[in-house]
Amino acid sequence: MRIYSELILGKTDPGLREPEKSYDITKAADHAALIESLGFDGIVATETKDDPFVLLTLAAQATGRIGLASSVAIAFPRAPYVAAMAAWSLQKLSEGRFTLGLGTQVKGHIVRRFGLEFAPLGPWMRDYVGAVRAIWDCWQHGTRLDYQSERYTLNLMVPLFDPGPMDWPAPPIHLAGVNKYMCRVAGEVADGLRPHPVCTPKYIQDVMLPAVADGQSRTGRGANKMGIAMKPLVATGPDDETLAKRTEDVRARVAFYASTPAYRPCFDIWGLNDVAEKLTAMSKDQQWDAMPALVDDEMLNTFAVVGGYDEIAEKIVDRFKGVLDEVGFSIEVNTDADAEALKGMIRKVQAA
Repeated sequence: MRIYSELILGKTDPGLREPEKSYDITKAADHAALIESLGFDGIVATETKDDPFVLLTLAAQATGRIGLASSVAIAFPRAPYVAAMAAWSLQKLSEGRFTLGLGTQVKGHIVRRFGLEFAPLGPWMRDYVGAVRAIWDCWQHGTRLDYQSERYTLNLMVPLFDPGPMDWPAPPIHLAGVNKYMCRVAGEVADGLRPHPVCTPKYIQDVMLPAVADGQSRTGRGANKMGIAMKPLVATGPDDETLAKRTEDVRARVAFYASTPAYRPCFDIWGLNDVAEKLTAMSKDQQWDAMPALVDDEMLNTFAVVGGYDEIAEKIVDRFKGVLDEVGFSIEVNTDADAEALKGMIRKVQAA
């Protein structure tokens, strides 16, 4: 199993009571070099407070072996041409190490943060990926650009804006997904799937992969291997006190995800729809501090991997071996002892 780290070591989904701090972008190159030196297989950059393509450009220049991916960049605010060019440039800069990970975001963000008109997300993403691939095909093979879909009509490419072919293949495209329809779209048009952290192995195997296979069969791509990459919810620490604190942070994160209607199917499959409905109601009433109490230990351990430094790698492998091709995980590295501990964890995961 391959293992990757976010560009900042030890970064996790923030607990509700501990908002995420801004990332110091001036440290991106140093962090990337450290991640590569520790033995990771990949680095991902997430679109939250910095542009992932800028972060990965810095990482590409500081590394020479490790894979690089956006996990994920939000597709729709960027015209397909804009995403295609950013990915093309990164693939050339990294000499073939880049993967374009794309996500949709939900209606509120699409309309109220990005100022776009909302449309059904699955069909939109299908058209978007098709447009990106058509642009790449034009650049790499000199094919006339003539892409027609419900969302996009692209038929103009002049020499001034054509970067021409490169020595590496076009980047793989991974899609973030939770619901069946988006997983089907991934099977139709993508090279990989990036499940949300709340997706358990049961949900991936029983719901997501059959939908992927459905999409592959619809487009004759059944023989293609669909890579599955995911950063699970993890609570770990070097001592009991630290582990207890991080466990409560992750408990709050599970409560938040359970309150979000878009993730409801991941909880329904475990018979937790009643709990999820209560959490949704509490979130509407802004009862954030009270919500984690509804997540008992059984529910917590269903959605998160919990354990000390000495056992966490084995627990990750036990849960996700045979399910994931790539798993995201890291711990904070502040001392040489932290670095050695992390190297050991990385080797255990890679050996799976």
